[in-house]
Amino acid sequence: MVPGFSAAHRGGDGPPMVCLHGFMDTWRTWELVLPALERRHDVLAPTLAGHAGGPAFDAAAGYGGLVDAVERAMDDAGFAAAHLVGNSLGGFVALQLAARGRARSVVALAPAGGWERGGDFYPAIAHRQAEMHRGLQGAALSADALMSTVQGRRSATEMNTVAFEHIPAELLAHQLRGAAGCDALTMIDCALREGYELDAERVTCPVRIVWGMSDRLLPLPVSAVRYRRDWLPTADWVELDDVGHAPQLDVPLAAAQLILNFTAR
Repeated sequence: MVPGFSAAHRGGDGPPMVCLHGFMDTWRTWELVLPALERRHDVLAPTLAGHAGGPAFDAAAGYGGLVDAVERAMDDAGFAAAHLVGNSLGGFVALQLAARGRARSVVALAPAGGWERGGDFYPAIAHRQAEMHRGLQGAALSADALMSTVQGRRSATEMNTVAFEHIPAELLAHQLRGAAGCDALTMIDCALREGYELDAERVTCPVRIVWGMSDRLLPLPVSAVRYRRDWLPTADWVELDDVGHAPQLDVPLAAAQLILNFTAR
């Protein structure tokens, strides 16, 4: 566990909800939407395995072990099933949990894994993420100073959000340190070996997929081919203009409403 980072957050009251962050992030990516979600739900936001504050990533167990770790956290919280919300890698994990029967509903924000098998799309992303992670090691040492400037905050958010002025500098510094503390290279190697597969026939709960039309990390349509065509063609689909890869940070009020409107059905 990385010092200064916590394994999970829990708060609120109501039907259970689990919020799952993206690759190289932490549970705190949900901070701007938690006040709204916790007015209606008992929210558990764990840090994924391999990430700063979370349990170790077991390369031998692969990405199935990542899902197992969230299941254990749900068991410990007393959640047999929950409304699942996930961004990017967390969206993919949420859908894996749904295939295991642990979801009442899923809201997936730009979920990973929907690109075509083969080809160079994911290897190119993986290479870029690996290079980014290496570059973050030095930057994390000066995270607070970097986030004290507009230029630093824009640089830190340009791959995830269109809007950034409203995101607290302290949260961005935390995310930078968290990204540097992630076991990213091990996880990238595992993902390149395993690929991303979903037993979509076992996903029987309602699913909403939300995608920012200005997503620079997983742009449409190439990033969602299998979700639209093969895996979840009947999912409720929402596209957000002028929004990037992390709607919960970019447009937190709109993201919270999209989640709550769906869980209230």
